[in-house]
Amino acid sequence: MDRQIKERDSVIPVRNIYYMLSYAFQALNRQGFKKIATEEFNNTAELMAAILAKGIAFQLKRGLGKEYLLQTEERSSVRGKIDMGESIKTNSMLRKRLTCTYDDFSANTTMNRIIKSTVALLLRGDITGKRKQELHKLMVFFADVTPINLYKVNWNLQYNRYNQTYQMLISICYFVVKGLLHTNVDGTTKVMDYLDEQRMSRLYEKFILEYYKKHYPGLSAAASQIPWSLDDGYDDMLPVMQSDIHLERENTVLIIDAKYYANTTWVRFNKHTVHSNNLYQIFTYVKNREYQFGERENTVSGMVLYARTDALIQPDHVYQMHGNRISVKTLDLNLPFEEIARQLDRIAETHFPGIRRICPATTFVCVEKRI
Repeated sequence: MDRQIKERDSVIPVRNIYYMLSYAFQALNRQGFKKIATEEFNNTAELMAAILAKGIAFQLKRGLGKEYLLQTEERSSVRGKIDMGESIKTNSMLRKRLTCTYDDFSANTTMNRIIKSTVALLLRGDITGKRKQELHKLMVFFADVTPINLYKVNWNLQYNRYNQTYQMLISICYFVVKGLLHTNVDGTTKVMDYLDEQRMSRLYEKFILEYYKKHYPGLSAAASQIPWSLDDGYDDMLPVMQSDIHLERENTVLIIDAKYYANTTWVRFNKHTVHSNNLYQIFTYVKNREYQFGERENTVSGMVLYARTDALIQPDHVYQMHGNRISVKTLDLNLPFEEIARQLDRIAETHFPGIRRICPATTFVCVEKRI
């Protein structure tokens, strides 16, 4: 999987996209998915197709999820409730039929429809004939599932213990639909070979957070909300301060704002500067979080962590602002993944001296060399 894809002004190996996904979605650390990382993919669409194929195969072994769905149809025999108003309206009784409504335990659920329609998109994309054949075989089991308009899907689906195995599959479908589709001038669509900036930004944030959750149990890692430091408690109409990554150990806190931009700096009159809004935001987070400690001794730092681009000038600075350390750094996603991990480890070790990194046996990246 050592091919590379063009993304913004930088090049990200497809292999690293898979590793990022494996942290964002823990289901990818299962044994059955590990073979994917040893394969070579020409583009991200091929990678997503491989993950979907493996995930769908796993789901079929469990059985397609089913729900009770309300059906309405004309019938020669009564089933469920008779819709008398509709029967009269359509004159179905003259044909010795009645319109009935009833609950049907069916696999034609929203989640199955999303999967089937996403696979149909990938089958039109730039993926190998072998992969298309694999997906075609899997779709035989979706014969009773009807397509869905992917542009009108409400992606805020609810998961429970009965359908939680679908969460990773639907997330991959979301990346394909929202990040890999490109609409042509004539209204037709094609599947691109890379994720768009918005979708990569979400993946970038989630990957960093999950990395620290998995490898640094000595830290409290979360995407936490930060309360405003208010004198009178009045917060009407104030926006929510939602951090990307909030790392904490005792009275030491590091707030990371992960940014995936086409350009890591702003250029004006040939002068490179950090995006001002990013600095204002992280400084606000830090000072309001510091306020929560009251009179207790504390160390609260902030970091804007950009995904590195190919630009000649990259931010790598540490500022002391009003008693707090504010850093602006880049994370190079073009390096071998072991190097990416070392970059993240250095951040943790710098801000939390003596912190211990662990490598759970369930983490795919850690056990790769044993395969």
